Amino acid sequence: MTGMSEDGLESHLPKQPDKNEWSTRRPRREQSLDQSSVVTVAISALLPADSPRLAGEDDKHAHALAESEATLPPILVHRSAMRVIDGMHRLRAARLRGHRDIEAQFYDGDEEDAFVLAVRANITHGLPLSLVDRSAAAARIARSHPEWSDRMIAATAGLSPKTVGAIRQRLTEEIPQLNNRVGSDGKTRPVNSAEGRRIAGQLIANEPDATLRAVAEVAGISPATVRDVRERLRRGELPELPPRPDPTPRTDRANHDTTANRSAAAVRTSILPSLRKDPSLRFNEAGRALLRLLDANAIEPDEWGRLIDSVPTHCASMIADAAKEYANAWRRVAIQIKRRGSN
Repeated sequence: MTGMSEDGLESHLPKQPDKNEWSTRRPRREQSLDQSSVVTVAISALLPADSPRLAGEDDKHAHALAESEATLPPILVHRSAMRVIDGMHRLRAARLRGHRDIEAQFYDGDEEDAFVLAVRANITHGLPLSLVDRSAAAARIARSHPEWSDRMIAATAGLSPKTVGAIRQRLTEEIPQLNNRVGSDGKTRPVNSAEGRRIAGQLIANEPDATLRAVAEVAGISPATVRDVRERLRRGELPELPPRPDPTPRTDRANHDTTANRSAAAVRTSILPSLRKDPSLRFNEAGRALLRLLDANAIEPDEWGRLIDSVPTHCASMIADAAKEYANAWRRVAIQIKRRGSN
């Protein structure tokens, strides 16, 4: 950057831990799989998966796959270790069918990223992971990928960001505490945006000619946020945003939370566990898809308040319309299913 002294922006950088102090913080690169690179592998050459399923494979599910006439998709194998990443049920089904070989795709990443891939695969298809499995997977990913945001780990493990945050809090002494984290879009953001705004305000005051991008890079925030900080300083305001007022009265929020707590708790503790055990749902693709949809919506009640408070004002109308449409769709589904059950 032109016109900046050696003790300019760099002198205001917040002190970061030495990279050698936390060896687990290293760049993670998603390695794409060539969907055309399906090969035939001898079953005897494969090692069991480092599976996110704490209780191992489901014998009934493997037998159901073996007895079906469907052509099963290729399994995913970690090339360097010849260890299955995803597809242990399909592998057992192939053995039960008497096959000696199985179709597979290879993955060439490291072991930690292979586990992440296994979790993602088991979230998006196949037999759904239990809440205990997903929570344990999230804890392991938080240890191996501490630079990932709560939201990114949550999307991988099929949990809410708040749940992942609580898991990370329990692991405080086990994992490095970083000032910045990587989101699902690949961008690095500060854990505390207020701190980034304060740093940007100091940099702008000391170097008023610095570009937005240069300040953003040092402060760990976006150029758009730096622009907002600059405008706030010009108006004589503090660089940090004021606390957002709660538009919902406390009594209404409390009543809503009490009702939601009871309803969601019934779904999570009684209805969903019962449905997951039902073979008529578990052993067909449509049933498993329905279980995944129900499981994805069974978030903790107090999470709704956090989600509502996080909605930007310029998106509020669109998100409200989308929520209404999804709610109406679920309502229609509920009515049709109930009518079918009463016939």
